[in-house]
Amino acid sequence: MSETIPNVLMIYTGGTIGMINDPLTGVLKAFDFNHLSNQIPELNRLNVNLSAISFEKPVDSSEMNPEYWTQIANIVFENYESHDGFVVLHGSDTMAFTASALSFMLQGLKKPVILTGSQLPIGTIRTDGKENLITSIEIAAAKDAAGNAKIQEVAIYFEYSLYRGNRTSKISATEFEAFSSPNFPELAIAGISIRYQQVSKLEEKDLQLFTGFDNRVALLKIFPGFNAKVYESIFDFNLVKGIIIETFGSGNAPSIPHFTKLILDYIAQGGIVLNITQCSTGSVVQGKYETSSIFQQAGVIGGFDITTEAAVAKMMYALGKEKDFQKIVEILTHDLNGEMTVPSDQEA
Repeated sequence: MSETIPNVLMIYTGGTIGMINDPLTGVLKAFDFNHLSNQIPELNRLNVNLSAISFEKPVDSSEMNPEYWTQIANIVFENYESHDGFVVLHGSDTMAFTASALSFMLQGLKKPVILTGSQLPIGTIRTDGKENLITSIEIAAAKDAAGNAKIQEVAIYFEYSLYRGNRTSKISATEFEAFSSPNFPELAIAGISIRYQQVSKLEEKDLQLFTGFDNRVALLKIFPGFNAKVYESIFDFNLVKGIIIETFGSGNAPSIPHFTKLILDYIAQGGIVLNITQCSTGSVVQGKYETSSIFQQAGVIGGFDITTEAAVAKMMYALGKEKDFQKIVEILTHDLNGEMTVPSDQEA
């Protein structure tokens, strides 16, 4: 590894940022990263040793799944010692899911893994991809006076803001400011200079790779007047090992006897139920109102202020990591990588 010039590895998975217009047909096609500097000559002015690895076949972010997450995590892990930072080029639609998953797959990071993308292809005149990519590389290469990486976690950079990856949600399909971190402040803001807002250092431990996610997970968003019978198949413990319920407000749900019985029976069989809020900001507080007290009594786990994306990834991680019910509960109720805020009176 160079002692003076940082080594940054780009990992291209697919997505809008990696597309350019064919000058003959006008059709969008996958970008050839061997000619990246032709499209973004500014990269040659960065004081960075830049290399790239591309998926054999670019993946639309709608097609993302644990197998692709594993592929990304393995690339980072295998190249960890030889690089100072990583930039993952990814479609924006499921970027928050991938960032959340990678935060659990790669625990103990001491180097940055920055996910970025764009709303417009890199070859478009008004593309946001150039700035997103250039600044992501700068952040991936940034070190403090002691020579340590300024960012030591999985993060998303988009439109001048760097967010903790497992705190982020996509909020717009049309605006350049496509992401938000509703319950956690930005890690950095890029203006004339890059201002690092947060100390990006999580629990001290060696880098650990875990990719054995269990995707037997269901996500249920309740709404006024929903028919519990429609969702009976979700509560089949033979098929589904963990259910995430998006409830109202601070964790409330309508008092429907059949729905309550489904939850009680499912948990009695060993099923895991996690209660998260539909609200963009705020936290689940089970028992605050009568309409959430039944969850508390039934053994439903409160997800505090975790995002839907992080909840899905964490559930897959917990189910793959442990088989014992109490150990799974312990994982879901503890903050592992900054993904949720646990009130001090509920910390172990």
